[in-house]
Amino acid sequence: MGVLTPNHPEDLDVPDATFAAPDLTTFCRLDELGLVAVGQRIEPARAVIACRVVEPDDWCHRCGQRGLLRDTVVRRLAHEPLGWRPTVLEVIVRRYRGADCRHVWRQDTSRAAEPNARLSRRGLRWALEGIVVQHLTVARIAEGLDVSWNTANAAVLAEGRRVLINDPQRFDGVTTIGVDEHVWRHTRRGDKYVTVIST
Repeated sequence: MGVLTPNHPEDLDVPDATFAAPDLTTFCRLDELGLVAVGQRIEPARAVIACRVVEPDDWCHRCGQRGLLRDTVVRRLAHEPLGWRPTVLEVIVRRYRGADCRHVWRQDTSRAAEPNARLSRRGLRWALEGIVVQHLTVARIAEGLDVSWNTANAAVLAEGRRVLINDPQRFDGVTTIGVDEHVWRHTRRGDKYVTVIST
């Protein structure tokens, strides 16, 4: 079998129009979180992506004047794994101080994660899909995110409540609900049962 060669050798010099320049921000879906990647570090057990918040958020919400840059802090968030390698976002967050009112505030990171959350919104989505769609265990989710079991479990339960249970239309179109109980695990101290509800 021969090798196909183009009729016009100059076609080899034209870059493929279907490709764009590499973009870590888009590849890691950071643009959905209001972040932009500014650096990366690959460690043996995880990938670390340095990010900054896109929106400056430098206007004081109290006095309405532009704030002065005071300093920066780093917020660490577990993000969806890249190729099953745990990925951590190190978000550089600027802190400002009002010139007149002296009020101090941080850039808004609510697009990236809930306040005080340890998981990014993409990491949380990955965890929830892993549990519901791929039937992964909480232990496997915690391993993939490089967080503790309790952190993963609490985040998944809270997001499940928000997305699934608090949805008023979740039973629209449901005509029948089936309930089944079966042995989940046999142990020396007795069997463990699980109840499955299906629609």
